[in-house]
Amino acid sequence: MAAMNTAALPDLAFPGRDKLIAAVDAAIAQGDEHAVTAALRNSMCALIRDREVQLPDSVFEPIDDHYARRELYRSPEHGYSVVAMTWAPGQGTPIHDHCGLWCVEGVWDGELEITQYELLESDGERFRFRAAGGMHAGPGSAGSLIPPHEYHTITNASGDTVAISLHIYKAAMECCSKFQPHSGEWFLRTDSALKTDNAPS
Repeated sequence: MAAMNTAALPDLAFPGRDKLIAAVDAAIAQGDEHAVTAALRNSMCALIRDREVQLPDSVFEPIDDHYARRELYRSPEHGYSVVAMTWAPGQGTPIHDHCGLWCVEGVWDGELEITQYELLESDGERFRFRAAGGMHAGPGSAGSLIPPHEYHTITNASGDTVAISLHIYKAAMECCSKFQPHSGEWFLRTDSALKTDNAPS
């Protein structure tokens, strides 16, 4: 995933913010990561369709040279992070991990192509992956990633439509590993620092 250069905005106000936070807090109370992510998937699908919850206007503004990451909230009690991502047409990620953090991702607007990968073996900095399934995700759909099953790509394959996704991470994800093609099924790993983009003024 691309490294960003701007400072984080850790707590933005928006309609339905408290409702979203309450839903995430209730899911976190489930305790077990499988129960938490299952509850969050259900909540995410409902929140995306809930007219009372509206993301900040800034979330719908793409950035030309990279997909945007805007942190909307970070829980002082539970540590989880809520991040909105804005995908201009054609923007996407290489294969990447989530630094060992579980995550629930939902498509808020537009459509995204998500491909999961299975790690077959590794040899130092070389990693062999094979695509293990993909999905075309539209508004109101949500999925979860629990390590070690966390390797995937996200792409806005549309030629003219911006896509918005909402991501809830176990903790603030400030770094990850990304994997670039090397030879055949082999990829090279690089570590990437992740920051968030400021909302446009």
